Amino acid sequence: MAAAIAALVVARPTAQAPSLGDVLKRSAAYVAAFHQQLSGIVAEEDYRQDTGFPAARFADAVQVGTARRLKSDLLLVKPADSTRYVELRDVFEVDGVPVRNREARLEELLQNRSAAAESQIASIIAASARYNIGTITRNINTPLMALQFLDSSRQPRLRSKHVAMSKPVFPHRQDAAANETAVFRVSTEMWTIEYQERGGATIIRRPDGSSLPARGRFWIDPTNGSVLISELIVDGGGVNATVTVSYQSEPLMGFLVPIEMRESYVRSGERITGHAVYSKFRPVRK
Repeated sequence: MAAAIAALVVARPTAQAPSLGDVLKRSAAYVAAFHQQLSGIVAEEDYRQDTGFPAARFADAVQVGTARRLKSDLLLVKPADSTRYVELRDVFEVDGVPVRNREARLEELLQNRSAAAESQIASIIAASARYNIGTITRNINTPLMALQFLDSSRQPRLRSKHVAMSKPVFPHRQDAAANETAVFRVSTEMWTIEYQERGGATIIRRPDGSSLPARGRFWIDPTNGSVLISELIVDGGGVNATVTVSYQSEPLMGFLVPIEMRESYVRSGERITGHAVYSKFRPVRK
């Protein structure tokens, strides 16, 4: 009897691992719900940008560069008649100097869905982009940009595969030890999914409007599709860009939120790096 029971225990089948299609489907549902949750939340962004050029470009033969520190309110909105969400960075301080009154205009904007509000969205995006330093024009420097590739409508345009667990690239890390920080550590249960855009209209475009395919990786919990780390790489038009974002649970919100973004842009010797951290998540005031 004991031997028979033991045999039954050994013979019990193990739980079947999810397929890549299952995990991607879960991630699409997760991202859709995540956007809805975060669209009612304002966060504060503390964002440092640095740029420099090789010494050979200058007569004094020294590294020449500039730095800028921006503090902004960040809000996710869905413009009227749009199928996707847009992140608004509303800068209120540049290098310690206020550039506008700290009124809660993003909260007001979220509640006002008139044509005037749509015009204000475009105005805020344009105004905030003016504070970017360097000669490389860019607007992919927002933490949720990469999540667009997990949208159910976009997934069919990707070449995706489950790859061996690997470490993400964290641009602008100054030392090896920093790469091991617990903020970016993921458990062995996470899946690393590699993606690459293929054909057709791409999410990111060149300044002339032509397609610019992106690639990267996601670190995803296969049981529920939640994203722990996103990586976005764009290499084209003479620019190589990498943006990596880490997510962590926010107790007051009750779900994962972006907590850090690191980025790097390189073109013709110019290198721009960025490091942003996110805090003070708060619901939009009604």
